[in-house]
Amino acid sequence: QSWTMTQQPLRGVTSLRFNQDQSCFCCAMETGVRIYNVEPLMEKGHLDHEQVGSMGLVEMLHRSNLLALVGGGSSPKFSEISVLIWDDAREGKDSKDKLVLEFTFTKPVLAVRMRHDKIVIVLRNRIYVYSFPDNPRKLFEFDTRDNPKGLCDLCPSLEKQLLVFPGHKCGSLQLVDLASTKPGTSSAPFTINAHQSDVACVSLNQPGTVVASASQKGTLIRLFDTQSKEKLVELRRGTDPATLYCINFSHDSSFLCASSDKGTVHIFALKDTRLNRRSALARVGKVGPMIGQYVDSQWSLASFTVPAESACICAFGRNTSKNVNSVIAICVDGTFHKYVFTPDGNCNREAFDVYLDICDDDD
Repeated sequence: QSWTMTQQPLRGVTSLRFNQDQSCFCCAMETGVRIYNVEPLMEKGHLDHEQVGSMGLVEMLHRSNLLALVGGGSSPKFSEISVLIWDDAREGKDSKDKLVLEFTFTKPVLAVRMRHDKIVIVLRNRIYVYSFPDNPRKLFEFDTRDNPKGLCDLCPSLEKQLLVFPGHKCGSLQLVDLASTKPGTSSAPFTINAHQSDVACVSLNQPGTVVASASQKGTLIRLFDTQSKEKLVELRRGTDPATLYCINFSHDSSFLCASSDKGTVHIFALKDTRLNRRSALARVGKVGPMIGQYVDSQWSLASFTVPAESACICAFGRNTSKNVNSVIAICVDGTFHKYVFTPDGNCNREAFDVYLDICDDDD
């Protein structure tokens, strides 16, 4: 999930990521790294080009001082085959003083995920898991099918150490409980056959009890129980194919949001699925077998649009009141959008900003 912008090479955003509870986001850029607080929107810190060069990927660990960095873009200082751990709290003028760990591989790193005790590094055909951050050692290595987007999600919860990534079979998801798998052993894979075509997006809810995924077709989002493997619900983004960029659950798993290259962010109800729209055909008595599945799926409760040519990540904001929820969309064109929605499907823009124009006070 990294995109480069051709229009503004000086400000080019190469990738965007929320932290584990979506209270912050980090921005890998041609000019370095920027970290922002979401609510209120403000810059928390930055690493400039002199320190880190152009960046391909950045991952935060909650709201801590640790960042995982992978070089990329047009003038990288660091290699795309290495993950560097940057400790912003470390004293020292030189950037070398703040680089505390390095993991190097033979192929480019496509994604990094962290939790308080582990780091997961995703290559195109393999996933590595290390203990972290003290005395890291390799715990697991998983071979995957071709995974050019570096798809993977890691549950941040203290209770559940669940890792999900594309399985060997086309359209399947592999789930691994890192707590019950012995390091060095290959446990029996726990597989969910989620889609007929390749998986394009995957996300776990906060407690790791539900996994959501979409295929390359991008018309449906399917949710499965991570214990029983049962399909819980099928959500329909639309009828025309699209590339899904991001799927996120609300903190209590009542809602789900998803963004795609159509420039639309869709919001679905999970706890009370009666809030979702149904196909108009569902109200017609006789339905042929062809459109049966089409009718069964649920359409979004609400949606809003962002600039269509701009990829974005989306997540839920903090609830301000019982019946008002919000969704934040952060786009690679540097824009920040906040929409509030009500259970009856009303959706209105509450805030718009250009986050790239916001600098912290000590500049």
